[in-house]
Amino acid sequence: MRSVRSKVIAAGLVLGVVGVGAWQLLPEDGGGRGAVRVGTSDVVSSLDPAGAYDAGSWALFSNIYQSLLTIKPGSDAPVPDAAASCGFVGQKLTVYRCELRPDVKFTGGRAITAEDVKYSFDRIKAINSDQGPAPLFNTLESVEAEGRTVTFTLSAGDATFPFKIATGAAAIVDKDKYPAKSLREDGKVDGSGPYALGEYKAGTSAELKPNSSYKGQGKAAHTPVTVKYFKDSGQLDQAWKAHQIDVAHRDMPPTVLAGLNPGLKDTRYQASGGSETRSIVFNVRPGSTAAPLAVRQAVAAVLDRSEVAVEVHKGTVTPLYSLVPAGIAGHSTPFFDAYPAPNVATAKKLFKDAGIASAVHLNLGVNVRGANMPEADELKRQLEATGLFQVTIKPVEQWSDFQKGYAAGEFDAYTIGWIADFPDADNFLAPLVGADSSMNNGFSDKHVDELITRTQSHSERSEAAAEFRDLQKLVAQQAPMVPIWQKKDYVMSREDVTGAQYLSDGTGVWRLWELDWL
Repeated sequence: MRSVRSKVIAAGLVLGVVGVGAWQLLPEDGGGRGAVRVGTSDVVSSLDPAGAYDAGSWALFSNIYQSLLTIKPGSDAPVPDAAASCGFVGQKLTVYRCELRPDVKFTGGRAITAEDVKYSFDRIKAINSDQGPAPLFNTLESVEAEGRTVTFTLSAGDATFPFKIATGAAAIVDKDKYPAKSLREDGKVDGSGPYALGEYKAGTSAELKPNSSYKGQGKAAHTPVTVKYFKDSGQLDQAWKAHQIDVAHRDMPPTVLAGLNPGLKDTRYQASGGSETRSIVFNVRPGSTAAPLAVRQAVAAVLDRSEVAVEVHKGTVTPLYSLVPAGIAGHSTPFFDAYPAPNVATAKKLFKDAGIASAVHLNLGVNVRGANMPEADELKRQLEATGLFQVTIKPVEQWSDFQKGYAAGEFDAYTIGWIADFPDADNFLAPLVGADSSMNNGFSDKHVDELITRTQSHSERSEAAAEFRDLQKLVAQQAPMVPIWQKKDYVMSREDVTGAQYLSDGTGVWRLWELDWL
C-alpha cells in the first residue's frame, strides 16, 4: 500500500463532484464474450452491510452498493460517490455534512434519499452485530437527514471520518427493504453500485450484471462478471490452471506467488501495496490461559517471524513488528525494540517473574484457508520447542463459524489477517485494540482509547506521529495482539483481460467494473 501523504485528510475535508458514471443502457454480454470470471478464496459472510466486516463481503459491497464517498485508483483521498459533496463544518472535526447527488437510484428504480443514508447508519449501530462494522463508527453520535443533506455529529474530533464513510461499512441500503433492527436474510440485495446482483450461491458464485442506472465516481460497468468462490488456495490454483477463471485474487498458494515471473505463458500479474497483515490475537477474558500478561509477552519474545515468512510463505511475506505495517505513515517497530530476536531465556524469565511454573496450554483457533494451517503448525512447533507451551490447534472450516467462535471466546488465541479499510495508521489500531474492537477478545485499555482519540483529532496527519508511536509502544507492552507479517496484494489475470491492474490497490475497494475483454 502507498504511504499516506501528510495532508491526505485535509484533502477530504471539502469534497466536490470529481466524476460521474455514464447513464446510458449498457451491453450485458461482455461484447459477445460473456462474463469475466474472477476467482477468490475470500468468503462473503453476509450480503447485508450491517452484518459484515471482512474482506470478502466488502469486496462484493464495492460493486453492488454505493457509499457517500469512495477512493479512486491511485489516490489516497476519498472523493464523492453517491454524494455530490462532503465536508467538515467548522474546525473541531465533530460535524460532517454531505449533499446527495440528485440522480442516484437503487437498482429497483427508487431515488436514494437522505433518509436512506441515515437509516443505513442507524441500523448498523442498532444491530451492533459481532461480525458487523459498528466498531468502525465508535465516534459517530448521531445522523440527521433534511432534504438531500445528511449531517453526522461525532462525539470527538475524528479526521478519519471521511475515510470511514468511503468503506463498505457505509454502504447505503433501501430503508424499505432492510429491517431496522435485524439483518436481512433473504439473500437479495437492493443497492445502487456499478453492478446489480443476479444469481447468488453462497460460498460458490455471484453473478454481477452492469447497472445501467449507476451514477457515481466509478466508471460504468460494461462487462458482466462472475465471481467464483473457492474453499482454499489450492482449489483456486487448480481452477486457474484449468482455465476455469480469468482473474485470480486472494489467495494463491505461496509457492505459486513465489514463482511468478514475466515469462509465464498467458499470465499477467501485479504485486501492489503491502499492507495486508496477519497477527496472533489473544483472548484476554478471565479464565483464558492467555489472560496473564506474561503469557502474551512470552509468545512475543519467542516468535520467529522470519522462519514463518521463509518456511511457510516462501518469502512472499515480510516480518512485521507493529500492528501498523511498514509503508503506512506512523509505522514504528515496538515489538522489535522489545524483542529484537527470538529469545527463550526472556520468555522463561517472564514466566518465573509471574509465578508460572508449568507449561501453559493454549488452544489456537485457525480458519482453514490458504496457508493458515501450515502457518499454525509452524507456530505450534516454535512455541512447544521452548518447553513453555503446549498448543492445541482448533481448525474451523467455515469463516462465519470462526468469527462466532472467537467472538464467543472459544479460543485462547487465534490467527487472523487484516486488510486496511482505508490507508491511515488509525485503521490498523482503532478497530483492532480500541474500545469494543472488532477482534472481540475482551481487551480494553483506557490509555489506549485516549491515545486513539488524540490521533484522530489531527486533520494534519503528520501531527499524530508522536501519539501513533506511543500507541504502538503501549500495544506492544500489553500484547493483546502480536503481529506476524505483512504482505503485498497479488492479482493474476489472463492476457486477454484488461483492467486487472486497477482491481485492487490495498484501499479495500474491489473494482470489478474496471475489468473487460481486449
